[in-house]
Amino acid sequence: MGKYRRGRINDAVAEELAIALREVREPKVADNFVSITRAEVAPDLKYAGVYFSCIGDPKEALEGLRKCTGMLRHHLAVTLNLRITPELNFIKDNSIEHGARIAELLTEIHREEEARADKKDDK
Repeated sequence: MGKYRRGRINDAVAEELAIALREVREPKVADNFVSITRAEVAPDLKYAGVYFSCIGDPKEALEGLRKCTGMLRHHLAVTLNLRITPELNFIKDNSIEHGARIAELLTEIHREEEARADKKDDK
């Protein structure tokens, strides 16, 4: 399968799962404000790594997602025209926290540079 097609499938899986999450009544998912950030489907379409972020407790959100895996797979089977509906493996996406940490470090560096510039100006 070509990279372009696989990329489209990844995007479609992530988009459809995000839509399906709106219908999930599982409190562990709804209360933690879970959102799908991306999906990576294996070349043989048997497995999909689904990355999620949440505002609440990630362990609780993961437990809730695992409970409603069957409903989510069913939604994919109905909406996507795939030969095989992949098994879903949910993975906590740390990219948001990582980006926030980088922004924090850059702000700290900027403050230190301003403090050095102020000391030079005072001399």
